[in-house]
Amino acid sequence: MGALRTPREMWVEEGLRALAAGGVDAVRVEALAKALGVTKGGFYGYFADRGALLTEMLDVWERESTDDVLERIERESDDVLDRVRLAGQLTFSGDRLLPIDLAIRDWARRDPEVAERLRRVDNRRMQLLRDAIGTFCADPDEVEARSLLAFCMAIGSHFLAADHPGRSRAEVRARAGALLLNRAPDEA
Repeated sequence: MGALRTPREMWVEEGLRALAAGGVDAVRVEALAKALGVTKGGFYGYFADRGALLTEMLDVWERESTDDVLERIERESDDVLDRVRLAGQLTFSGDRLLPIDLAIRDWARRDPEVAERLRRVDNRRMQLLRDAIGTFCADPDEVEARSLLAFCMAIGSHFLAADHPGRSRAEVRARAGALLLNRAPDEA
């Protein structure tokens, strides 16, 4: 009986874990093999090189952070503002997609191809915001401004170290979301 091969998906998943933890420079074939407890020879049965793995990792991230999120929010709610809230929660508050997303943003600063991929993902996310905000706001300039502010809050709040005297970060984020989405504070 031959030895079992480490599935392709495990290499990709371990690559995403390494990316989230240490950035793109941490995604090294030898380190991934060690983390998986296998030799690096199996890697080359699936991937021509590290670049092929990185491309597949980006494919998985893009699918999970856009297609899978959009599919899930459409199943779970008919209310477009609820969909925006849920999309934000799925993308920017979990332990899976958020660290990967932040690492890809850093990587995109140095790699034009990754920057283009990030732009495509962000454009889909922004369109979801525009569509939702456009349901209660007719001014296209205000729709764009609110969408930008909401998106910047979702990403930027992870880098902000400020205190919110008398309030938790979650309370302030909920209130900001309610303002941007024109909802009562308890609806955000």
